Amino acid sequence: MTVETATETWVMACSVTQIPENGGGCVLINDEQIAIFNFTRRGEWYATQNLCPHRQQMVLARGMIGSAGDEPKVACPFHKKTFSLESGQCLSGDAYEIKTYPVKIEDGMVFVSI
Repeated sequence: MTVETATETWVMACSVTQIPENGGGCVLINDEQIAIFNFTRRGEWYATQNLCPHRQQMVLARGMIGSAGDEPKVACPFHKKTFSLESGQCLSGDAYEIKTYPVKIEDGMVFVSI
């Protein structure tokens, strides 16, 4: 299901029950792997590209989520590069960056704006 507004296209990605609490899962939207995170401790949802730019591996959905101060973050499970779940900026001091996407929850479904 896709819903278009004047400035955004929202795509139904999955059910909220398919993403573990305080963890992530991966969905395929328009041939792109999107990592979706249910950050239960913060009461927030996030979506990013699944590709870690450090070693070009599709692994971010399996990364550990946490906070650096007030900044929500995900750490690549292999090399521990950390990225802001809000801005996509690398928080490890490297020049890497990941794409982030707006997320909304409606009727128990997760929607991602692409």
